[in-house]
Amino acid sequence: MLTLTGRGQTTTCDGVTRRDFLQAGTLGAIGLSLPQYLAAQAAGAVKPGHDDRSCIMIFNLGAPSHIDLFDMKPEAPAEVRGPFKPIATNVEGIQLSEILPGHARIADKFSLVRSAHHGGAAVHDSGWQMLQTGRQFTGGVNTPHAGAVVSYLRGRKTDLPPFVVLPETMGRGGGNLPNGQSGGFLGKAYDPFALNADPSQPSFQVPDLLPPQEISTVRLERRRKMREVVDEAVKSFEATENAQLLDDNFSAAFRMMTSAQAREAFDLSKEPQKVRDRYGMNRFGQCCLLARRLVENGVRFVTINTFLTVFNEVTWDIHGSKPFTSIAGMKDIVCPMYDQAYTALIEDLSERGLIDSTMVCNLAEFGRTPRVNPAGGRDHWPQCFTVYFAGGGVKGGQVVGASDPVGGVPAERPVVPADIIATIFHSLGLDLESTLPGPAGRPFPLVDFGHHEIHELF
Repeated sequence: MLTLTGRGQTTTCDGVTRRDFLQAGTLGAIGLSLPQYLAAQAAGAVKPGHDDRSCIMIFNLGAPSHIDLFDMKPEAPAEVRGPFKPIATNVEGIQLSEILPGHARIADKFSLVRSAHHGGAAVHDSGWQMLQTGRQFTGGVNTPHAGAVVSYLRGRKTDLPPFVVLPETMGRGGGNLPNGQSGGFLGKAYDPFALNADPSQPSFQVPDLLPPQEISTVRLERRRKMREVVDEAVKSFEATENAQLLDDNFSAAFRMMTSAQAREAFDLSKEPQKVRDRYGMNRFGQCCLLARRLVENGVRFVTINTFLTVFNEVTWDIHGSKPFTSIAGMKDIVCPMYDQAYTALIEDLSERGLIDSTMVCNLAEFGRTPRVNPAGGRDHWPQCFTVYFAGGGVKGGQVVGASDPVGGVPAERPVVPADIIATIFHSLGLDLESTLPGPAGRPFPLVDFGHHEIHELF
């Protein structure tokens, strides 16, 4: 969230300070103006005919075990194959883990890429950065999240922000690196709108969408005239870099904060209880449902963090020893919630006619070690893992690439993070050879030279 606060403040006639209002909204989630979008389109960065496309990125923070879920090795030794058995799916020749029965039922709707890998450090935030931006954090260059790039090049379609993160941006992962969920060098104006709330709670509200309770509707309306009463007390603020964002985003922030459409999109009480139950009455399940509502209402890019951190909660990070869980714990705690919500999301998008216009990609920072460790878990393994895609022009029921007999390294069609980000951009109609305004104003390519979409998926 972008909070604009200067040393000075101005009090209006109804007692609310300018600082109060600037902190009431999330100006950083608004996106670019129509002139910027038209300029980007004229420059060839945006291909015509894809403006209805959106993306839901499910980021499996903690990194699921590809060998136990998506790329099983039933013929391998016990210390490699793990405790679970493969089951048939509704696509001949594709097997998945027995602890993902929902995935097996809809395997015709998504396609697996079993040969993802990267050369980054085996620490969480290094992988988060690479899989969400396509690049490592090097030389102090903080590459923007894919959603921020889409926000910059395509802007927003409605009163809602173009780029949203649910339920909130991820924390640190132990490596003291940026987590990849920001506007990066594009600036704070392209940071995501972060929900910062648990949509499964009965008291769920969107704290940054609406103004504080002490600002009534009438008083909020007066904020339109606030700029007219700014005096010398805020000149120090006006001189700051962040203040320059105000002119472009002030009216858009006001529109979002007072938009009936925005309130409706975030209001899960509008959904029948049976629909909410279908997704699962837990944080991840309700985030998946909310993501469907948001793309339905014009949000271009939604990132769902399956978990918020790898510390102090059970996640995909199955090292086995406390405070982490084991492979068995993944079966009992994580997979039932995840399998139910993902299946519901894909089926719901299909039933509503949204799947062709909505790419759903499931990513993670790396995979898990081919051998089970002495604690009954698996450790970090960026050398090989599985990602998968549905919708947005992707043909379902496929497997792209393959790993070696123990799931240790790619054996066919190696895929790196830049290819994965290029695949998302391709689905959304962005020209992969176009550039962004990078650090120091130098042109910065959308994806590094030589990287392209995973064409077999389309």
